[in-house]
Amino acid sequence: MAVEGVEILAPVPDDLRPFVSDEAVAFVAGLQRKFNQRRLELLQARQEKQERINAGAELGFLPETANIRGGEWQVAPAPADLNDRRVEITGPCDRKMVINALNSGAKVFMADLEDANSPTWHNTIDGQRNLYDAVRRTITFTNPDGREYKLNDQTATLLLRPRGWQLNERHVLIDGEEASGSLWDFGLYFFNNAQELIDRGSGPYFYLPKLQSHLEARLWNDVFTEAQSQLGIPRGTIRATVLIETIHAAFEMEEILYELRDHAAGLNAGRWDYIFSLIKTFRARTDKILPDRAQVTMTVPFMRAYTELLVKSCHTHGAHAIGGMAAFIPSRRDQQVNELAFAKVHEDKELEASSGFDGTWVAHPGLVPVAMEEFDKVLGDRPNQKDRLREDVHSTAGQLTDVQVPGGKITEGGVRTNVSVALQYLNSWLMETGAAAIFNLMEDAATAEISRAQLWQWLWHEVSTDTGEHIDRDFYASTRADELAKLGGREKERYSDAVDILDKLVLNDEFIPFLTLVAYQYLD
Repeated sequence: MAVEGVEILAPVPDDLRPFVSDEAVAFVAGLQRKFNQRRLELLQARQEKQERINAGAELGFLPETANIRGGEWQVAPAPADLNDRRVEITGPCDRKMVINALNSGAKVFMADLEDANSPTWHNTIDGQRNLYDAVRRTITFTNPDGREYKLNDQTATLLLRPRGWQLNERHVLIDGEEASGSLWDFGLYFFNNAQELIDRGSGPYFYLPKLQSHLEARLWNDVFTEAQSQLGIPRGTIRATVLIETIHAAFEMEEILYELRDHAAGLNAGRWDYIFSLIKTFRARTDKILPDRAQVTMTVPFMRAYTELLVKSCHTHGAHAIGGMAAFIPSRRDQQVNELAFAKVHEDKELEASSGFDGTWVAHPGLVPVAMEEFDKVLGDRPNQKDRLREDVHSTAGQLTDVQVPGGKITEGGVRTNVSVALQYLNSWLMETGAAAIFNLMEDAATAEISRAQLWQWLWHEVSTDTGEHIDRDFYASTRADELAKLGGREKERYSDAVDILDKLVLNDEFIPFLTLVAYQYLD
């Protein structure tokens, strides 16, 4: 490859070279040169804000943007194929998954190059090929058993989630610096597919992860404007839905929509990352210690305050409000497990639909009819319920940061589950699968982050379980040894590396912001 100032540090197989063409790489390089310094400055601002919180600063709504909150402005109207989003399915960009998700009956498929993707060089660029073929409806797949997969006549609307601002693509150097993972994923997909999507009556649509401020949304908006200008595509063609999955972004929801208003398609309640963000942000606080992960449901007060504020913020300004993930994976063997889980999913989606959400997420095609049923009950033939303004909602800073969980407990079982889930997920991620079915739940980086963050928090603050076991390094080591043995020990697959990574994450005196920053160094 011959793009001035760009080094590709890994081989690009001949069959993938068309999707990483010199022209596409040059386009990405242009975005990097224009915007990477701002990205790095915003990441530094994240760190400085965290240091202030560690020192006792409180989170709150920004006084300088009060005129934006509740102001009489609206986001751009939704395109026709993004107006009804009542059920969305998510998953990685491997070929079979893309076909099954697009055929699932969901209204939207979010193809994920972030939390559900193990970002090996092959996965990252092969994902671009699979999406390229999906856009053109030429994608097919033949299973080892001979079964063939192809797209149905009617498929879900395709959205891409690139990596967050904090992640690099270490296989690509641009002027000697690692490429932004966000700009690499976005740039290749946009360059290769934007005009084709438009010609087919759709458009380049995205999910934006891990934002912590409206200034980070402003950066994305400027990237969109520049990308459209470079390719001669009208401003506003790109549409983006932002995942509100950090406690910081919860205080700037309206401002984030405002910054993206020409390109905004809505906000999503990224519940699992949100819980992780809360633990990470308040890690130094003894009054912010959460109980077992399973007890932090969408009905606990601080989660209700956050999700209801999201609906109000979106509908005030004409944007879609999309609910959180139903992570259950149906069992082929245990119908009793399925019945219990389906009942919980029905209850969860009924709550979201009745609260005003316009749609929701599921992780498995088997849950599409369950979620669809609950939203059909509320929406009927209407594409959304953006007319529900939720003027009754008045979520305060105190409610958003009061993490008390009525009846919540830290149990030995909760510790063991966190250790086992973290080890199993890290092993799967190192084995190049970024979305793994564990204990009948679809675990991705977000849910694994909760597990390891809770272990760090509990150990750091030396809390005890409800039966009096003191959570210290010895207790962690003993529990980890037990759970590892159940999984087959260090010699199995990549469990030796998984143990090393988990120990670094849990036993480090400093909280490491993202597990992927450590684990990425173990990938090819």
